[in-house]
Amino acid sequence: MQMVKEKINNLMKENELSGAFLYKEKSLVLEGCNGYANRAEQRLIQMNTRFGIASGCKLFTAIAICQLVEQGKLRFNTKLQDCLTIELPHFDRAITIHHLLTHTSGIPDYFDEEVMDDFEELWIAQPMYLMRNLSDFLPLFQNHPMKLAVGERFHYNNAGYILLGLIIEKISEMTFEDYVRQNVFQKANMQESGYFELDALPKNTALGYIDLEDGSWKSNIYSVPVKGGADGGAFTTVDDISRLWEALISYKLLNERMTQQLLTPYINMDEHYDRFYGYGVWIDKKNEVISKYHVMGYDPGVSFHSAYYPLQSSISVVCVNQSEGAFDIFKVLQESMIK
Repeated sequence: MQMVKEKINNLMKENELSGAFLYKEKSLVLEGCNGYANRAEQRLIQMNTRFGIASGCKLFTAIAICQLVEQGKLRFNTKLQDCLTIELPHFDRAITIHHLLTHTSGIPDYFDEEVMDDFEELWIAQPMYLMRNLSDFLPLFQNHPMKLAVGERFHYNNAGYILLGLIIEKISEMTFEDYVRQNVFQKANMQESGYFELDALPKNTALGYIDLEDGSWKSNIYSVPVKGGADGGAFTTVDDISRLWEALISYKLLNERMTQQLLTPYINMDEHYDRFYGYGVWIDKKNEVISKYHVMGYDPGVSFHSAYYPLQSSISVVCVNQSEGAFDIFKVLQESMIK
């Protein structure tokens, strides 16, 4: 175990990666951190430092939707048009909650990763400092035509999760942030997690950094929405993500039947690789057996990977406050610890 930690520490130092990692398997705990939470002030990252996790928190949204289904307030086959009164003039009336959860709705995305590669360009016409509520994202996609037929194929879609967040708000009569805080974070004992605004970050929070080709850098405060929402952007710690997995697999967030529905591999992602998508979670199979449930997130200044390995009952979490690097650490943990 010490050799693995040294290998990761060397990797982080050689590649100038700043972040924190955690691996837990029964009584075994492997953890470490490196770099600065604030480069200008040279404030070091600690194990309790909060990091942005970008799309890694789509799982929070999926759990919230499943809770409402469990309570009988919603069904997975409920039509989108029956949930919201928002004008969506070109959206197919056959779209259901299930389609939104599994990225198979066919709706346009406000950041289409199949045709766009620079997230920062979004905020030229629509300043990022105005994006503080879920409804603020609607003008970016609500009047656009469908990209695909409903159910045609998987198309990773942030806009679909924005709509899921708006559904949560309407049904619960709470803001999305308040609902997740009370029904996900508090139930999982995730005391350090939240949807914080970039211009009002709490203590022990890492700024995200974008490293430029000339060796200089800048923070990501003008490169991502000022406040995260249902499609991504929450802040959390490696310990809190570990607690989330533990709460999910011990049925503290959902009952056993609903947990299994969330973790069902619905959509095959790659015909050459056994990777699937459930509700807000990626699922890998090996020899027809589920080997890993995992979440990930990438934004300018943010990279994140975390997994639960059911065969080992183990958890890995990697948070990095740079645009890339989390997967490299995650890969070392997986290859070294998972046999």
